[in-house]
Amino acid sequence: MNDTNDLALQFETLAKLRPEPASRGDGNRPGLGQTLRAVAPLPRGALFLGVAEDGLPVLLNLEDPVPGPLLVAGDSGSGKTLLLRTVAEAIAATYDADSVRFAVLADTASEWENASTAPNCEGILAFQQPLTANYVGSLVHWAHTNQRGRDYVVLLIDGLESLQADPSLHQWIRWLLLRGPARRIWPIVTVKATRAASVADWLPSFRTRLCGHIAPDRDLALITGPTDAHFDGLQKGSQFAMREGRGWLPFWLPAVD
Repeated sequence: MNDTNDLALQFETLAKLRPEPASRGDGNRPGLGQTLRAVAPLPRGALFLGVAEDGLPVLLNLEDPVPGPLLVAGDSGSGKTLLLRTVAEAIAATYDADSVRFAVLADTASEWENASTAPNCEGILAFQQPLTANYVGSLVHWAHTNQRGRDYVVLLIDGLESLQADPSLHQWIRWLLLRGPARRIWPIVTVKATRAASVADWLPSFRTRLCGHIAPDRDLALITGPTDAHFDGLQKGSQFAMREGRGWLPFWLPAVD
């Protein structure tokens, strides 16, 4: 890998997104634990996202706020929740709770049963709940008072559509999308490709986009901006692509252990 300071969404290779799915199926993907052992030790502040086509890890540098908050887009069944779970479980496997923690905002808490017991987990919270608004407000307060700290919080929001429907969170989340990464809070937010138009006013807040499987008849303009790429060739539930310059880098999620 390159020097830690150059890690922010930089990779050893940049592959063109291919229109046909790669041959790597679920049976050929190693589990998360095996994958993390193979790539250990990760550089300081590196957040594991997946594995590129060449077998190297795809990492986000938490110490560099330039990439900004991450948007994860895809059709139903594309693996958006699994990507967030992979991030959460990788945090628990590679960091102690004094270094990196995570919290989850989601409609379906049952999907997060394994992650909820990790010491790094600050909570699995539902939309439309006073406790959730209180927690997010406390994150903003922490961001203002923790400018000299060395720890991070990754805020996993599973459903921009549900966030849009919860006005009690809007003020705090908009602040975190704008300022969070510079204050050591990293929002990673999913959105259904079919609902992008309904949350269009939120989308400019995301500098970095990750796309899973998206049907060819979808309007990609809101999600990706101008692009010739197609995402219907990505493997549902296990493969994503990240914008890198003018191209897209495909990567895989490890199999669930």
